[in-house]
Amino acid sequence: MQLYNKLSAKERAEIIDLAGEKRLTISFYKYYQIKSPQVFRDDLYVSWEKLNVLGRIYVSCEGINAQLSIPAKAFTAFKEHLDSISFLTGVRLNIAIEQDNKSFLKLKIKVRDKIVADGLNDDTFDVTDIGTHLKAKDFNTLIDQDDTILVDMRNHYESEIGHFDGAITPDVDTFRDSLPIIEEDIKEHKESKNLVMYCTGGIRCEKASAYFKHKGFKNVYQLEGGIIEYVRQTKEEKLENKFKGKNFVFDHRRSERVSEDVISKCHQCGEACDTHENCANEACHLLFIQCESCKAKLDNCCTIACQKVNSLSFEEQKELRKGATESNRIFKKGRSEALKYKK
Repeated sequence: MQLYNKLSAKERAEIIDLAGEKRLTISFYKYYQIKSPQVFRDDLYVSWEKLNVLGRIYVSCEGINAQLSIPAKAFTAFKEHLDSISFLTGVRLNIAIEQDNKSFLKLKIKVRDKIVADGLNDDTFDVTDIGTHLKAKDFNTLIDQDDTILVDMRNHYESEIGHFDGAITPDVDTFRDSLPIIEEDIKEHKESKNLVMYCTGGIRCEKASAYFKHKGFKNVYQLEGGIIEYVRQTKEEKLENKFKGKNFVFDHRRSERVSEDVISKCHQCGEACDTHENCANEACHLLFIQCESCKAKLDNCCTIACQKVNSLSFEEQKELRKGATESNRIFKKGRSEALKYKK
């Protein structure tokens, strides 16, 4: 039985267009001890492929982390399937702020060591001893208090385009990098202040809150459901939205607009801009912020050098990449020295 995707992104996009059906972008996570991750993964693939689910899902011995797209008409069947799995019954589903039928174009379910790369040894502390979950209303109240420290648990390229006012935004590339840095920066407030954390959908805060409690922080809180659920609640309950800018997301949309504030700048010219692009040169594929003017000027490339490479034929580009031992620059995420404005 085929338990992996065989269609290209282009082929899948064409199928979605022909179907003309509304799709929903959803995310959820659950920490749970899964004894046989590979078996669980295969069972999910069989069930979800039948429902035309697309997305990026990680499964490990510690649980599941899922970002996916599903036909709206299949939502009930999908929810019933989740409820049939004991540890996923009633799991909170984060519905995307902005919908796009092509947020995901393949179904990828992968078995990993961890559902989020945190670099932690889970045997050294109680990962279930997590912080207090806050709904939007209580979150707004607590972050306004003088004895509260608000920390963004996301990476620099995420917080650069959007964050809560007054939040500490660590200048890090990965989640694992942020933990020791944050601990060092706020260690003097372990007992005297409230530590409030937030991330995209809640999963990073779930582990981080347990880690910081283990490290001696007394009053640890986390935004329930992350930014995605916060926006939903503020709209539904007509609360003040304290998030400024865009919420970065890990799919083809790249971001969801939360407020009209543009808090970042084009990495090439410095004009106000919060649109992430991937360099059109496949050998580079750098993620960076680019305004429409620079995009037109450089053909969606990060440098003139990449623009020249991208203008070559496919065969010529392929020849240039042949034998290359240096990995591409995708992991620099806007830190490339070639981005002159960022210097």
